[in-house]
Amino acid sequence: MVAASALLAGCSAAGEQFDPPASTGEVLTGAGGGSASGVWTSSSGSPDDSGEAGGGWPSGKLGPPYPIVLAHGFFGFEDFAGAGYVSYFYNLKEALAESGETVFTPSVDPFNSSEVRGAQLLARIEQILAATGHEKVNIIAHSQGGLDARVVAHDRPDLVASIVTVATPHLGSKVADVALELVADEHLQDILDDLINAIGAPLYDQIGNETSVFAALEQFSTPGIAEFNARFTDSPGVYYASFGGRTNRARGGRDCSTLNPAPFVAQFDDGLDPVHPLLSLTETLLDGGIGESFPNDGLVRARDARWGDFWGCIPADHFDEIGQLFGQSPGDGNPWLYLDFYRSVIARLRQEGF
Repeated sequence: MVAASALLAGCSAAGEQFDPPASTGEVLTGAGGGSASGVWTSSSGSPDDSGEAGGGWPSGKLGPPYPIVLAHGFFGFEDFAGAGYVSYFYNLKEALAESGETVFTPSVDPFNSSEVRGAQLLARIEQILAATGHEKVNIIAHSQGGLDARVVAHDRPDLVASIVTVATPHLGSKVADVALELVADEHLQDILDDLINAIGAPLYDQIGNETSVFAALEQFSTPGIAEFNARFTDSPGVYYASFGGRTNRARGGRDCSTLNPAPFVAQFDDGLDPVHPLLSLTETLLDGGIGESFPNDGLVRARDARWGDFWGCIPADHFDEIGQLFGQSPGDGNPWLYLDFYRSVIARLRQEGF
């Protein structure tokens, strides 16, 4: 079960934390922005206008281009096993900083429902906006991070300009259904939650007594996601776009078709991704076997990742989508590059006025 939990995430690290209250004077950090070093910092909570574009806004706050918030998925870590260099979106923040982007990677509880994680993400975003002086943020989210982002946009649409999700189980995941069937006893679920806490605490210092891997799995299940979608509806003032992933050398088919494909995805339509061995079992489960085949990234089917404007499927498994494990190649014969992908996503957002 621990191994399955790791698979559901991307098995890596989240980013910086924003736990200390503003009154402590501790520093919020984000890559990019105005300083020559490529790192924007503020300890006062007031905006630093140097290097920031957008000028004044009717609210008196800074308008677009808005800061980028990268929202991590299930099982995200601040510092994986104390390695000090393993981030969830592997080396992505640094790469985007080199392009002049202001990027934040706030961390939330790695094991919990998106209602809980979304509230935590909202608190981090409020701190980011207080520090940068901007009116809104753009959220780019992977996996469960996309559901967290939707909670934020539902509760505070005034703080979110856009949400772009990558392999987010908007319509759930069959992997969760199977996992819950295998561990149907609630007492056993409690024991495994305790085990996750015991194992995870040395790896992630924000784990608390309320964290629960089963709260997340229940949300990803068929009935759980239906309840989530009914409750956390989209906000009219927020722009939503999404991507699916395809691996095991799948070409996609109708589940990956769209009337509004992103050009930087379409150029990889002929790219084929070999599935990572750690995802081969779940990929087979999601694929459907003989008969109709369902393109997926090893954990989320493409059809379940569609939300808002669907920009197409990328030739990547759930690990490749965030540069894991440890920035390794997506596989022989696959020309897709995750760093270029995220650069292109942001460029598209800027073109749209965000």
